[in-house]
Amino acid sequence: MKEQLAAFRTQLEEFARKHKNDIRKNPTFRAQFHEMCAKVGVDPLASNKGFWAELLGIGDFYYELGVQIVEICLATRPHNGGLINLQELCTLLRQKRKSDREAASEDDCLRAISKLKILGSGFEVISVGKRKLVRSVPTELNKDHNEILELAQARGYVTVDDVERQLSWTSGRATDALDTLLDEGLAMIDDGHKDGKRRYWFPCVSSISSSGGADI
Repeated sequence: MKEQLAAFRTQLEEFARKHKNDIRKNPTFRAQFHEMCAKVGVDPLASNKGFWAELLGIGDFYYELGVQIVEICLATRPHNGGLINLQELCTLLRQKRKSDREAASEDDCLRAISKLKILGSGFEVISVGKRKLVRSVPTELNKDHNEILELAQARGYVTVDDVERQLSWTSGRATDALDTLLDEGLAMIDDGHKDGKRRYWFPCVSSISSSGGADI
């Protein structure tokens, strides 16, 4: 088995040499390359030194991507409280990198974010319903908070009545969870409706761009 793995790794290095331009410039090809690496226990991102870094410059690529992701998260934090939709983050990242030759995919974003964990708490991907959100603050979201965020995906906002009715919660439980999300900066209040019901908007799941005019 060890001999087979060694042979696979040698073949992988030869493959990387032959297709290094495709790996660097084609996001889909790069994702497939990472899958091949994982199957033989090779992590090209484990170190910025050595064969992979010298051949592909792949460590530098993800380092640069990580820096740009941090910049976007910091710039949008006043608007979204440090929780941004992964797809939106990727869109902002592509806009930021539009002059770069090397395009970045969602898979690239996920790999770069995984390397940001060395910065400490925060900077991780969480799943809320069918969406993936990138958290850049150490706020811990419990089950109640996640259920509210999932409920808000339909319209971008919820009311206390929505939470009580659709989640079968008491008024106190709904208000407590919403107030926590509001205090953490993840929700925005809208009191301007004729029905008199307060809307809790969540930029991280709504269709409103979380760039909020931020200088990214």
